[in-house]
Amino acid sequence: MAGETAIFKFLKPRLRPQPTDVQAAAFWGVAAASAALYLIQPFDWIKKTFFENGEPGGN
Repeated sequence: MAGETAIFKFLKPRLRPQPTDVQAAAFWGVAAASAALYLIQPFDWIKKTFFENGEPGGN
């Protein structure tokens, strides 16, 4: 814990990131990624890349 707080030692204690701030940032990151996937919808590319088997002979 001491090493983690040393990074933000230059900030006032009131302004240091709290665990709830980190949790909220992670939540909004997941929400933004989900929204981007919904808007772009690259499902054909995902299906071709990961789920369709290619020809055993190559190409």
